[in-house]
Amino acid sequence: MKLKWESISNVQQNTFLIKLVSATLITCLAFRFFVFQFGQFHPVHVSVNGDSDPQISPPSVILSDNEDQIPGDIEVEKCDLFSGKWIRDPLGPIYTNGSCGIVVDSHQNCITNGRPDSGFLYWKWKPHDCSLPRFDPRRFLQLMRNKSWAIIGDSIARNHVESLLCLLSTVEKPVEVYHDENYRSKRWNFPFYNLTVSNIWSPFLVQAAIFEDSNGVSSAAVQLHLDKLDNTWTDLLPSLDYAIISSGEWFLKTAVYHENANPVGCHGCPESSNLTDLGFDYAYNTSLRHVMDFIAKSNTKGMVFFRTSIPDHFENGEWHNGGTCKKTEPVSEEEVEMKVLNKILRDVEINQFERVVAEMGQESGKLKLLDFAGMLLTRPDGHPGPYREFRPFDKDKNAKVQNDCLHWCLPGPIDHLNDVILEIIMDGRTGK
Repeated sequence: MKLKWESISNVQQNTFLIKLVSATLITCLAFRFFVFQFGQFHPVHVSVNGDSDPQISPPSVILSDNEDQIPGDIEVEKCDLFSGKWIRDPLGPIYTNGSCGIVVDSHQNCITNGRPDSGFLYWKWKPHDCSLPRFDPRRFLQLMRNKSWAIIGDSIARNHVESLLCLLSTVEKPVEVYHDENYRSKRWNFPFYNLTVSNIWSPFLVQAAIFEDSNGVSSAAVQLHLDKLDNTWTDLLPSLDYAIISSGEWFLKTAVYHENANPVGCHGCPESSNLTDLGFDYAYNTSLRHVMDFIAKSNTKGMVFFRTSIPDHFENGEWHNGGTCKKTEPVSEEEVEMKVLNKILRDVEINQFERVVAEMGQESGKLKLLDFAGMLLTRPDGHPGPYREFRPFDKDKNAKVQNDCLHWCLPGPIDHLNDVILEIIMDGRTGK
């Protein structure tokens, strides 16, 4: 009886195993048939908002420093476009010193002036948390059809507008339609797109009597009216669709300060003066408060960007006492520190911007901050250095020449400011 029961049990077990194997084979065959008929499954993309899109392809693999994309399955809601690093860019600039030689100031035409290295041209800015597309000049022109732009400020503003014009000139050449008596304020038009781009010379943004030559050598202290804005730009602002306003470096100059039409103090006071040295930070803070208040209360129809001042990279001296900048590659944040004077200027700018935005409330959307200080701090290689003049060492390889470690070579790192600006405009971002 026992043997019979064990025999029946073994048969039942064998039958179960046969059924299990058969079911498995049928399942596999059915799966293969389904895939053969309908192709591969599309991976499902799930965003941080919980939305799904079956059409999105798998995230691409991130490749070392030459990849500027974040994984495709991550949707970044907020990204600080100004926090990132410079990565190698094998493509390089979209224009050359030759293709844009007419627009570029000769002092920034570094390659034509004989700069021997070109490695500084093959880097691009990569924000930490998101991708940043390369500036697309055709897309910019299409977006800006029938619009008006102005970049307002000092020679860095001029440097920036020349960069923008060079990028856009790869699609259509700009036509100069205006210049002031001293050729410091200019205006260009792109006829096909009816885009107007202006460069407005206003280094202090307030009224100033300046006594210096083209090389920046002063013959007398600047007379600076801290509470009277320069109408060169204030008269134009209401008609603009976009404006980028900046200042900073010029406030370091020796100056006498006026408020309510009376002298109230100075910076680097002349020996014959009985005025109190109030410091350049007092003047910059006072002037910038009036600038920000004017923007907040103006009836401008467009978007206004305020750009923070950009640090220089003079080493072993300054502009007029032998300062140089010899680096040929970007540096890391750990390798460079912002100078005290640049920190003071930036602190004033950030404080005044945050103050006026808080006061404007919901109306603050028309005013945006461009804080490129950290981005360009790590590019000491991007300046003309001794190559602000044409081939300075041809006659004497050991010649002592003035270096420019403040302005930027064109093409060069300053071109990538336009990458960020276009991205902000396209996405309606505030930059952060």
